[in-house]
Amino acid sequence: MDRRYSAVARRLREVGLRVTAPRVAVLEVLDGHPHAGVDTVAAQVRNRIGRVSTQAVYDVLGACADAGLVRRIEPAGSAARFETRAGDDHHHLVCRSCGRITDVDCVVGVPPCLTPDDDAGYQLDEAEIVFWGRCPDCHNARTTHHDEHEEARP
Repeated sequence: MDRRYSAVARRLREVGLRVTAPRVAVLEVLDGHPHAGVDTVAAQVRNRIGRVSTQAVYDVLGACADAGLVRRIEPAGSAARFETRAGDDHHHLVCRSCGRITDVDCVVGVPPCLTPDDDAGYQLDEAEIVFWGRCPDCHNARTTHHDEHEEARP
């Protein structure tokens, strides 16, 4: 048994989940592919352990999210993505062009509204901030494409 498998198995046991091949494979895939969608996770799991249904992957992701091992993020207009970096208050940068997602560890400057002025009786346990823009690759490609068209004009 390799170390990564035993570390994932230990994480599953610590939260009271049975260690199964699909659970281990899903967590290993997410460790290597943060912010992956279900289709990507399912394809990678199949490469590792063979046949597994997409529904089984959804079930594993749901159980792991409920147990706090996986975080589900849902950028507007995008399918749900999953990551094993759960339990902290990190935020995300999302590219409007290609959908790339990048973790942001700390928000600096004047903090955005993290505490509502009226919680309406809710017991709050999380605030989520998503920054939208263009990743460096898309920004550079757009700038280069724009510059090429400008140069072509008489």
